[in-house]
Amino acid sequence: MPDRTINCSDCGKDFAFTEREQEWYREKGLTHEPRRCRDCRAAKKAGGGPSHGPGHGGGGDPHGGGGGDDRPRRPARSREMHRVACSACGKETEVPFKPDLSRAVYCRDCFAARGKKR
Repeated sequence: MPDRTINCSDCGKDFAFTEREQEWYREKGLTHEPRRCRDCRAAKKAGGGPSHGPGHGGGGDPHGGGGGDDRPRRPARSREMHRVACSACGKETEVPFKPDLSRAVYCRDCFAARGKKR
């Protein structure tokens, strides 16, 4: 299978999808080809936006292919918060779980203070 040239969806530059990378994709069962160049994949993985120049590091897998970071992401679920009084100081706080009356629930400050005592 010959090398293929792909246009990066972020920066618009052409990049090579080598025969070796294509083989790696097949071995991993990946059916979609990468959409981003190595620099833009690295920038996305590092939490930045699209890359527009050199010096953004290498890709995530040993062969330089896109390690699957082009998969659609699930939307973040909003957590149901529950209001409760802190067991230590009595201050009202919110927690992301339904409080169980058999266990103490602490506000952020009291929880942090308890961790330092251990």
